[in-house]
Amino acid sequence: MTATASASRVLRTQRRARGGYRLRRALAPYLFVLPFVAVFVAFSIYPLIFTLRLSFTNWSGSGAAEWVGFGNYTYLLTNEGFWSSLGNSAVLWLLIVPVQMVLAVIVAVLLDNAKLRLRGFYRVAFIVPFVTPLVAVAQIWIVLFDQDYGAVNGVLGLLGLPDVGWLVTSEWAKPTLALLFLWKTSGFIIIIVLSGLQSIDSDVYEAASLDGAGRVRQLWSITVPLLRRTLMFAVVLQTLAVFQMFAEPFVVTKGGPYGSTTTAGLYLYNHITRADLGTGAANSFLLVILVMALSLLFVRFLRPKD
Repeated sequence: MTATASASRVLRTQRRARGGYRLRRALAPYLFVLPFVAVFVAFSIYPLIFTLRLSFTNWSGSGAAEWVGFGNYTYLLTNEGFWSSLGNSAVLWLLIVPVQMVLAVIVAVLLDNAKLRLRGFYRVAFIVPFVTPLVAVAQIWIVLFDQDYGAVNGVLGLLGLPDVGWLVTSEWAKPTLALLFLWKTSGFIIIIVLSGLQSIDSDVYEAASLDGAGRVRQLWSITVPLLRRTLMFAVVLQTLAVFQMFAEPFVVTKGGPYGSTTTAGLYLYNHITRADLGTGAANSFLLVILVMALSLLFVRFLRPKD
């Protein structure tokens, strides 16, 4: 009886040990990802839920929040300043994104040429503006495009052309701001397109050459269609960037003249400076909905046919 009891205890101990090992093995993956999940919940999910709840309240950052329901959303959707900021961002998008995609494809094709001398230097040169601090670039832009003392108007004067109010007129402020954004971010988009270009099999171009297709025909019929996924990603990325644009108009034009460069991102910031956090939260969610809708539209339009 004693030997049987001892054997039973040993078997139970072994079963518990095996059960504990299986449990630890099953829990190990979750324990490894737990730090990331905790950080993601603390700094992404919780702020998102808090902001969503805040968008239905009137709160200045202190005291009790007053529940107003959809009042903030109704106010924004009937507010001329909100729609004007979206219109400004839409115009900037039209001035930036189509031009940037065309330039990125052309420059990436040139940089992908193995016979190009100093190819490595050009690749570095194109990415330098992207890694340059934005505030420094914006200050340079202010100096270059100053109406009275700017270098650009100085060159126009040498050519006998009149001065242009690049930053002080509604007609030229947005193009000048768009030019700054293009110069600052195009290098990054070129690198993205170049990476997509290098994933295309060279045999496709060889077959097209044998069929008599020239460089332009290959670019239009082979390169662009095979870059649709890459271009889709770049367009969505730049759409997010343009509608969130804040630092450029804030430093260069302060949203002027006459609100012509008050972008959606800068208009959202103005709510925060007025301690109107509830309206600001509602504004941010309306922007999220708009950008998501635009992104889905571009994904559907640019996705490969296959």
